[in-house]
Amino acid sequence: MRYRPEIDGLRTLAVLAVAFFHIGLPYFNGGYIGVDVFFVISGYLITSIIMNDISKNKFSLLNFWERRIRRILPVLLVVIIFTLLISVFFLVPNHFLDFGQSLGAQGLFLTNYMFWREAGYFDNPA
Repeated sequence: MRYRPEIDGLRTLAVLAVAFFHIGLPYFNGGYIGVDVFFVISGYLITSIIMNDISKNKFSLLNFWERRIRRILPVLLVVIIFTLLISVFFLVPNHFLDFGQSLGAQGLFLTNYMFWREAGYFDNPA
């Protein structure tokens, strides 16, 4: 698959929309749109990789998951360790417990399910 600079541009806009929402900048109250755009881009890229492998008759679900794990897991572990270390100093006990619950769900790759059970997509707690 060839490099597509416009996709990096769209990713940048999506991430900025989310960041500006969390910073609280005016007119950026729809940060979820950036998340949705990012997911669509990811779906497009993953589907392109799968379709390319299928067209070459070399697609393997096991290899697909291995590549995903090798790409995502190291960064995930760094983020988990970093946020755990920082949270010890900045979170009050009840928020630290909530963080621990999220961390446990992440370890089992069940965070989306946990957050879905806690609040709806457009609810204020979300």
